[in-house]
Parts: sequence; C-alpha cells; structure tokens
Amino acid sequence: MGRSNSNSNLNSARGFSLIELLIVVAIILIIAAIAIPNFLRARMAANEAAAANTVRTITSAAVVYNSTWGNGYPPDLQVLGGVSVTASCDQANLLDPVLTVPPFRKSGYTYSYNGVNAPGPTAPGCTAPGFFEYLITATPDSVGTTGQRSFCSDQPGVIHYDPTGLPAGSVAACVALPEL
Repeated sequence: MGRSNSNSNLNSARGFSLIELLIVVAIILIIAAIAIPNFLRARMAANEAAAANTVRTITSAAVVYNSTWGNGYPPDLQVLGGVSVTASCDQANLLDPVLTVPPFRKSGYTYSYNGVNAPGPTAPGCTAPGFFEYLITATPDSVGTTGQRSFCSDQPGVIHYDPTGLPAGSVAACVALPEL
C-alpha cells in the first residue's frame, strides 16, 4: 500500500509535458499579437494629443510674450524659454527648455516656430524685433509610428491638422487645413 502511494506521488509531480508548454507559449504569443498593435495605436494617439496640446501651449506663450513686452510675437522658439531668474524680452521663461532648446522634440514630435511678416520695430530692452504673425508646426518624427497627423497654428490661435503628417509650409497652407 505504501508503494502505490509513492508511485502515484511521483507521477503527479513530473511537471508539464512539452506539448502543454508549447500550448502555453502559443497562447501568450496570441495575446501579445492582439495587445501590441493596440498599445502602439494608444501610444500614437497619446503622442498626437500631447502634440496638439503643446501647439496650444506655444500659442499661448507667444500671445503672453506679445502682450508682456510689446515686441510683437517672438522672433523664435528659443526666446520663449530661458533659465534666468528674471524673465526678459530675450528670455521670457514661458516654456520648458525641452521645447525651446534644439532639436525642439517632445513626445515623438518635432516643433517649429517661425515669425511671419516683416519684423516690427524692436521694443526697448529687446535685442531682436518681433513679428506681426507666426506659424507653429508639430510634425511626427516617424509618420505612422510616433503619430499620424501633423498640427499647426497661427496668429488667431486656431489649431489645424494634416492627416498625412506633413508640415504646413505657410500660414495660408495651415489655414487651409481642417480645424482641430
């Protein structure tokens, strides 16, 4: 009687067979095949939402710069940043250095800011004149991977998008795109 108990205990403690392990691995691979594309789409959607929000933030910073220093809209993206204790016309301290230091990349997108229309007169205390208008663009670093759509905004502050991911080359091209 003692022997049959020990034999049945040995048989039940053998572990998994090779077929059982292969089935478990196949199930894990199937779950991964379903989950990974959904994860990538979710990450791309999050990058797009962050890019649209960042364009809105840059637009707000440009408006604050214009009203604070009376120098028009900033001459470039770097002027909106800065790390000095006291904000100035040349270092406004309005944006995080991640956005205002080259290569101007964040969350899978590259940002561009261009002054448009001839610069106005340079305000006192400023080293560079501002512009009457501007164009902000956010372009995915890799279309279809980090984001699908590109975004742009100009002086009225309306955000537009291009479903192909191409950057808007001018204010007129931006305004012609669908609004967000």
